[in-house]
Amino acid sequence: MAISKPLTFMFKNDGKVPNNPALPVLVYKGAVDVDSKRDPASAIEKLFTANGWGRDQWRDGIYPFVHYHSMIHEALGIARGRARVQLGGHNGEVFELAAGDVVVLPAGTGHQRLSGSDDFLVIGAYPPEGTYNLCRGDNPAEHAKAVMTIPKVPLPESDPVLGEDGPLPKLWC
Repeated sequence: MAISKPLTFMFKNDGKVPNNPALPVLVYKGAVDVDSKRDPASAIEKLFTANGWGRDQWRDGIYPFVHYHSMIHEALGIARGRARVQLGGHNGEVFELAAGDVVVLPAGTGHQRLSGSDDFLVIGAYPPEGTYNLCRGDNPAEHAKAVMTIPKVPLPESDPVLGEDGPLPKLWC
């Protein structure tokens, strides 16, 4: 695999979506050579599992509404298609994601699909520790609780793309 360093992005709390105050979003462009894979979705699932991010994997898209997870980190691997995805909540940044890209979202990071191709397919996965929850950023009490919860989410020991020696453990320390 030629990829060794992700792009990193920080997003501020916008009052509705807390984002993560300490951990950057990681964007690996072209992390998986999907063109050489007969089944790109399975290849991404195997990659995530081999690197300790095999928990509760799913195949689907990305919700078209702003949401975040305040109690767990999330990896999103694009198996097919393309999409415009906004990260960081309502005031965040728009990314053009394509097959082979992987995005790692620290707990609290707002995300939503703005548009996508008909064949858009995402593999989602989580590290071994944490609890899945879905927050929409429309409840002030939920936001206040998330702000307190996010810093307590356990840090993963490995990078979902490059494993224990990958950049995530160093960037998320």
